Amino acid sequence: MNQSTNPSAHPFRQPLARGMTGAAGLTGGWRLQRPVLDPAKCNGCLLCWILCPDGVVAKDTRAIDYEYCKGCGICARECPRKAITMVKESDYEQNS
Repeated sequence: MNQSTNPSAHPFRQPLARGMTGAAGLTGGWRLQRPVLDPAKCNGCLLCWILCPDGVVAKDTRAIDYEYCKGCGICARECPRKAITMVKESDYEQNS
């Protein structure tokens, strides 16, 4: 098996995408739920950063750019420590 067909030869090194203004503009307004990180549970594995399809998780701080986060919940589903929970946008707005 050569390197181009060996999946283990290509470890994840960057997020799949990066949040940026595009044709759709700021897409965070589409969201019905928002991911909320509990830093006490986070072990820094960076799966949220790697797997976010919109690239809205900051690698160094794991802060989430809510202007572009669409609330898909992949980060919460894949977090091994369950450090990210999805909160209804309306509930979050009432509590802030």
